[in-house]
Amino acid sequence: MIQLVLLRHGESTSNRDKNFTGWNDVALSQRGEQEATHAGLLLKEAGYRFDLCFTSELRRAKETLRIVLSTMQAGEMEIRQNWHLNERHYGALEGISRLSAVRKFGIWSIIGTQLSFNGCPPPLDPTDSRFPGNQSRYSEIDRKELPLSESMNQTLLRVVPYWKKAILPEIQDGKRLLIVSHQHVLRTLMMELDGFSAIHLMTLSISTGRPLVYELDDELKPVRHYYIDRRVESHTYSS
Repeated sequence: MIQLVLLRHGESTSNRDKNFTGWNDVALSQRGEQEATHAGLLLKEAGYRFDLCFTSELRRAKETLRIVLSTMQAGEMEIRQNWHLNERHYGALEGISRLSAVRKFGIWSIIGTQLSFNGCPPPLDPTDSRFPGNQSRYSEIDRKELPLSESMNQTLLRVVPYWKKAILPEIQDGKRLLIVSHQHVLRTLMMELDGFSAIHLMTLSISTGRPLVYELDDELKPVRHYYIDRRVESHTYSS
């Protein structure tokens, strides 16, 4: 049985303040740091060991992974950071409160962004400092590849090729993986693993700081998945 652990970062300051975050590079809140520590304790007490970790380029995910590995006393660990695992880009909504977004863009625009698989947030102007193409950390990436905003579908189309090219081969080689990323990214990975419909995807909610374990068979098909802080599995597959 192959195990893959997915972990959404701990609560960020934007989560706490109810702001749209996306690629806005915010820190963990105090509660988020505590959630990351708790996740590390759960993984340590359950006996998990990892050969390789993946995370995004965003601070809240990297901080969560650092705290988890420190709490686990994991020692030296190979970590691969990649922008393909960054959160969905919220375009012109990034860094502003939900109330401000509704006032500026209208409630139906925000609802469509949140509930529709193809709903896209208002895009950034390419000269906006929030556009990744204007940030030094993404300077080696073709600006045409970087988003001005993203629907869930566009996020899926960004994440899944990276999953197939960079992550899946490591699982096939028998490595034990931990992926620390963001809600929408992890939702797309669950869709890829489970074959969820777009409608089902939009109903998924992933808790901050709670390790989600996927057990895969020899053909890398999911057998079940569950949060390790629960005794009852959240979903079990029948044969």
